[in-house]
Amino acid sequence: MTVTTPSSAPRALSRRLRAVQVGAVAEGFMLWVPIEKLFQTEIGFDAATIGLMAAAYAAVVPLLEVPTGILADRWSRKGILVVASLAAGASALIGGLSQSVPLYIVAAMVLGIYFALSSGTVDSVVYDTVVEETGSSDLYERWMGRVRIVESVSLAASAVLGGVVAELTSARLTYFLTIPFALAGVVAYLRFDEPQLHRTEERTALREHVSTTLHAMVAAPRVRTTILLLALTALLSQTVFEFGPLWLVDLQAPPGAYGPYWALLVGTLGVGGYLAGRLDLDRRGLVAVLAAVLVAAAVVLSTSRQLIVVAAAQTALALVLAMLGIHAGRLLHDAVSSRIRAGVSSGAGTFSWLLFLPFSLVLGALARRDGVQTAGWLVVGAVAVLAVLLVVVVARSPRTTPQPEPHPAEVVRADVSGPPPVDLVCQELVTVVSDYLDGVLPADWRERVDDHLSGCDGCSGYLGQLRTMLDRLAELEVQQGRPPQSLM
Repeated sequence: MTVTTPSSAPRALSRRLRAVQVGAVAEGFMLWVPIEKLFQTEIGFDAATIGLMAAAYAAVVPLLEVPTGILADRWSRKGILVVASLAAGASALIGGLSQSVPLYIVAAMVLGIYFALSSGTVDSVVYDTVVEETGSSDLYERWMGRVRIVESVSLAASAVLGGVVAELTSARLTYFLTIPFALAGVVAYLRFDEPQLHRTEERTALREHVSTTLHAMVAAPRVRTTILLLALTALLSQTVFEFGPLWLVDLQAPPGAYGPYWALLVGTLGVGGYLAGRLDLDRRGLVAVLAAVLVAAAVVLSTSRQLIVVAAAQTALALVLAMLGIHAGRLLHDAVSSRIRAGVSSGAGTFSWLLFLPFSLVLGALARRDGVQTAGWLVVGAVAVLAVLLVVVVARSPRTTPQPEPHPAEVVRADVSGPPPVDLVCQELVTVVSDYLDGVLPADWRERVDDHLSGCDGCSGYLGQLRTMLDRLAELEVQQGRPPQSLM
């Protein structure tokens, strides 16, 4: 772990994460995005083939997210980000060279590889870097928010510039001009000082690593609930961006309204990132207010016929969802070991895609048959579920400050006078491990520890290392004529 003083920690953290921010800016500069549909029509796409392309893209991302997340945990998260930038550049190159529908679909699938590689990896490296430099996750939301801010600015700027380039030259050129920015992302990530928390434990076989990752996702109630919260947040955010313009079409908005409207939506990513780092989203009162805003905004979509009101409601939805996505990410990272962090986070992304596919099909069918306002009640239902889940998760998740895989000498005894948590997580086990090894842990706490160890290879390995070290220390003390000491 990097050693920093309290005064130097923010500066060191800023230096280390600067490369991630530059990489986010470079990757977000996709000049072809605003004119993609125009270019597609030029090379022969119609509504049916656009749907085929979307299906191919949607199949690639969830298929690869968990495997690439596990690869990031076992190999190199920085390396995965480098490969992701290369995939973004390759997608732009293939797209620019496309003269037909099949080749462009290949470009879309390569873009899906980029998103699968990035999913769960960026937030994992930000989280681990924050913990390495500061000793806790308290600043995660602030720094993840900063990454989202620069990413949002890049998306907005590239959208404006891409339209200008297409107007002055050609839509095809926007694809080729995107490639240098993707390569700049490669350079930025190569300069990143990758955190090493996930390498502090002994390397396990691939099968064991996969088993541990999947077990963490499905066996621990707290992790399961947080993954559901994160997946619902991502589903609704994607729904706003994918289907939001249909409300403008239904209200017969003038063409000039689409530009400001889209700028507002993209801007919520940055503003939401800023607010997530400034607001205490562990406060139950604040969370209740945000849940109410979500429900009210969703109801407006199904009741209002005023363009400005509808645009404001979608903006409010996107803004709150951007904040909650960062907060839910922190809750998930707090609950799992660094060794499997990217894999579990990617698993949450996969789950969001599995939810989004049927949700989008039903929403699209309803909108086509009964209109977008009727379809909006499906959004209201999903938002209501998210609001209730959000309140429950925050109520049941007292803030913990996970330590970065502490050395045995740094372990302290926790207060075990009360009942143990129903779902003991890795960070909580660390605080009671000394009492557990000394044989003084209450029976109910010991039972929870045993349950956790039976399903967590990381903690089992950590406990084995502690026992080995203590046995060696005891031998040395006996050789020196001193009585063996406990862990404390």
